[in-house]
Amino acid sequence: MLKGLRRGIEKESLRVRPDGTLALTPHPRPLGSALKHAHITTDFSEALIELITSVHASAGACLAQLKRIHQFVYRHIGDEVLWGASMPCSLPDEDSIPIARYGDSNIGRAKTVYRIGLSHRYGKRMQMIAGLHYNFSLPDAAWPLPGYRDANEAYFALIRNFRRHAWLLLYLFGASPAVCSSFVEGRKHALQELAPGTLHLPHATSLRMGRLGYLSETQDSLAVSYNSLESYTASLEGALTKPYPPYEAIGIREGRVAGDGVDSYRQLATSLLQIENEFYSAIRPKRVIRPGERPLHALRERGVEYVEVRAMDLDPFSPVGIGAGTMRFLDVFLLHCLLSDSPPDTQAELEAVGRNKLHAASRGREPGLRLERNREKVKLREWGAQVLAECEPIAAALDAAADGRSWHRDALAAAVGAVQDPASLPSARILSEMQQSYGSSYAHFALARSLEHRSALQSEPLPPEAEARFARAAEESIRKQQEIEAADRVDFETYRRKYLSHESLRV
Repeated sequence: MLKGLRRGIEKESLRVRPDGTLALTPHPRPLGSALKHAHITTDFSEALIELITSVHASAGACLAQLKRIHQFVYRHIGDEVLWGASMPCSLPDEDSIPIARYGDSNIGRAKTVYRIGLSHRYGKRMQMIAGLHYNFSLPDAAWPLPGYRDANEAYFALIRNFRRHAWLLLYLFGASPAVCSSFVEGRKHALQELAPGTLHLPHATSLRMGRLGYLSETQDSLAVSYNSLESYTASLEGALTKPYPPYEAIGIREGRVAGDGVDSYRQLATSLLQIENEFYSAIRPKRVIRPGERPLHALRERGVEYVEVRAMDLDPFSPVGIGAGTMRFLDVFLLHCLLSDSPPDTQAELEAVGRNKLHAASRGREPGLRLERNREKVKLREWGAQVLAECEPIAAALDAAADGRSWHRDALAAAVGAVQDPASLPSARILSEMQQSYGSSYAHFALARSLEHRSALQSEPLPPEAEARFARAAEESIRKQQEIEAADRVDFETYRRKYLSHESLRV
């Protein structure tokens, strides 16, 4: 079973100019259709590229494919650079940030209108943060797992424990302790100036996962239960269907703009969540969806297929945003979440989990920091050491399945050392390098690292067969987009209403 673990990566990066300013060019055509390419798409903005691996049985194979995708992208973006850090480069004014476009099909228009809605709800700058999603699943042969009725029950037990201990990932791998001041222009914040143009918090690990990042005060009111597939989908259905007064005030359409184009729309819906993807959680239960299907419907009909870990910052010390050791640690950590006792969550615990995450993100390296556990305060380092000690037999079992190599035990040992030595953490190393070599400038540090990554990726040859395969995939994706556009039979407003109907969520 351990040999059959499956993982995949979705990695976002901003395209920037060689001087570190945001690239305002459209998604390059040689990279194919962002709507239909399996490995190269865009997220919120035309400038926010997303690179997606296939599902792999080993960390090494997954990373090798991720590197190949990077190499192909670099062959087709001219002198532009992939920003190697999670917090954005120097950003232009909001009006100049280009929202992603996906063509003239109804599904393509819906994706753009959804992003227009995000810009009205949260502002464009917040949407320019980049992260790395780690998708993880057990092989089909694992089910039923002893102690669980089915895969749904097991994956939700994993999710509950992940949320309880996600602060440890922010502490160990958080890599966004500083930001460019343009990111918070016009917003209230508690950041301190490190140098002109750079703001930080001295003990922060992941500003991306804190109050300034992918956290929504609006969504704080969402009481989502992770105790079962039924409770989870029921709580999300309410957020997807009930009108939310502040978003009703935004409205669906712009009365002054004529026609049925995307620019006449302000958002997809007036509910608290337009669609499922708007729910900002550190981990999500997922299922591959069919064309036109809602994710919630897929979960209800066919159950959880994998979990999507969304708590990972880009590693600015890695050319592809993550290293093999981090992936192997994640495998150990996720199995620990699955195999440990996982009692039902309560509203009080969910609130404590949220506070722990915020404290780890903004103050994780603070000496003596305490977190909440079972209504008591416990030192972060003590709790972290306990969790990692419990991971030891899992790492040993994974190594035994990997033909006796010590990869997972090495990754775990590195984490144990980092808990005891905060100066070795990525967040501390970033601040140290910024101060020693880049005049305490976040923008200068991140650009220098990004340029190094580009040189490293371009210095290695891309095999001709890989280049040809990616080129074929790009052309094929453009053809598929054209077919979808030609096949539409209803106007966009009719499509929107049907897609967002209550019936589309139910089995």
